[in-house]
Amino acid sequence: MATIIYIETSTALCSTALSRDGEIIATRSDDGRRHASLTAPFVKEMLDGQGLGVKDCDAVCVSMGPGSYTGLRVGVSTAKGLCFGAGIPMIGVGSLDTLVWQAIDRNLLPEGCRHIVPMIDARRMEVYSAVFDITGRQVRDTAPEIVTEESFADILAGGPVLFIGDGARKCSEVIKSANATFIDACPEAASMLHPAEMKYAASDFLDTAYSEPFYLKQFIPTLPKNKLF
Repeated sequence: MATIIYIETSTALCSTALSRDGEIIATRSDDGRRHASLTAPFVKEMLDGQGLGVKDCDAVCVSMGPGSYTGLRVGVSTAKGLCFGAGIPMIGVGSLDTLVWQAIDRNLLPEGCRHIVPMIDARRMEVYSAVFDITGRQVRDTAPEIVTEESFADILAGGPVLFIGDGARKCSEVIKSANATFIDACPEAASMLHPAEMKYAASDFLDTAYSEPFYLKQFIPTLPKNKLF
């Protein structure tokens, strides 16, 4: 089994974890949107606490989105630096996959649940979402969704559905089906364990040099309204 560093920075929560032999042995988190200043120190704190260095680890697993442009850039840049420095591979796990395994591993599924809909807030009434079955298999592609009272009506008609993520709260104000359960949550690094272990076992690694996070919306820089010069 492997020792793996996990980095999840796709939302307001900056979260890291460390696993050994399939068990989480350390975690760090902060929800103050201080990803740039905390991600690398969190990793160092975890490793120091276990008497390890980056070169003692077998891989780094990082969130590849969808989510915050800035947060994802911080996480992926940190992961690349660790991997290049230690000569170890990089694993990518989607933030929606992490939310699904968070629900499965923590037994959050309502009785009779048929589907899990992880969702990342995209502001206003839009979310980044996909649909998974209760085994963690994705059955509908990741896409932006403008939430209305008719959203996900097809799967809600088939039985209980869990909506989980930082976009779930606003959806609960619109989707009123009795089959809908909503959990407001951010993806946490520790919940990347299961998909990361599977990818590590299959040697399913990213190209460390060229891999980029998955942005569902193109990042468009804007000019400040009040120019200084």
